[in-house]
Amino acid sequence: MPHLFPPVASSAGTPILVLGLLLGSPGSLQVCGQESPAATRGKPPIQAANGAPVSLNESGTVKLDLMNRRLLVQGEVVLRQGQLEMFACRKKSKEHESIVAIDAAAYVIHSGLLALKANPGGPAVYEPKFQPPHGEKLDIFVSWKDEMGKTQRVPAQSWIRETVNRFWLKPLEKLPEGVTIDESSPLRYDRKQKELLWYGPMSDSQKKELLAMSDDKGWRQAIEYFHDRGQSRGMQADWVFVGSVLGEDETTGAKSYAAEEGQYICVSNFATAMIDVAARSSDQAAELAFEAWTDKIPKKGTPVTLEIIPVPNKGPAKPPEAAPRK
Repeated sequence: MPHLFPPVASSAGTPILVLGLLLGSPGSLQVCGQESPAATRGKPPIQAANGAPVSLNESGTVKLDLMNRRLLVQGEVVLRQGQLEMFACRKKSKEHESIVAIDAAAYVIHSGLLALKANPGGPAVYEPKFQPPHGEKLDIFVSWKDEMGKTQRVPAQSWIRETVNRFWLKPLEKLPEGVTIDESSPLRYDRKQKELLWYGPMSDSQKKELLAMSDDKGWRQAIEYFHDRGQSRGMQADWVFVGSVLGEDETTGAKSYAAEEGQYICVSNFATAMIDVAARSSDQAAELAFEAWTDKIPKKGTPVTLEIIPVPNKGPAKPPEAAPRK
């Protein structure tokens, strides 16, 4: 059976484990060109004699930790502010909309998850009725060393919040009598569309000042809405192992793994996602649901380690502490 991804020879003296997916058999693995025990007997694939994590690629940026049933993936912070389509992407692909960039091929991460017996599912379906992305739940943690050299470790969701830096609008037939909006105010009224608009977060003092301008019910409901929607809310959605899709070149017939374009760990629903959020989340630029939570993210260029942990049963995974990349 032909390889989707040809095995990569290991360099001398380097313990490299290379896993490749087999066409037509997404649950089967190739280990250095030979079918692994996991594919034939349901047993774990190769691991170091001392139980230490084993590198899955030449650069050592993806390591399989069978003892603790997790992948350790190294990357670096590339974005701290802005709307997001992904939490993590492939290096030199989509850094303008991802917090972390990973210098590793997607198939290496995918194959590592298969080695951990994680079950891929499928992407979001929009017709005839929306169905969210599905697959085995994954807990993802990110660890790094802060400026004092102390290791920090948090759920990856804590670096992401629901988008607040956007326009919010509420229908309003007309401005209440006696209300005028100063040109310097973030508040706007569109007389043609009959909508009240506000951009970004609204502070408590701004809310109090605007509410004091009128007792009109519609006005007050709009101000309360703007204040509520402008509060920072962390991402609550779980990640799931979607598994992306295989693409085929119409001319040559060559097959490729679609996530290699960069859609590694997504927060917007992409058909090509390897890992996606188990909730509806638009991939349209004007409707992106999440943004980077700047205050919680270390400076750009900070090396990080992602722990990707399959969760076969309900309840959070409880992995050991992970050391960041040296």
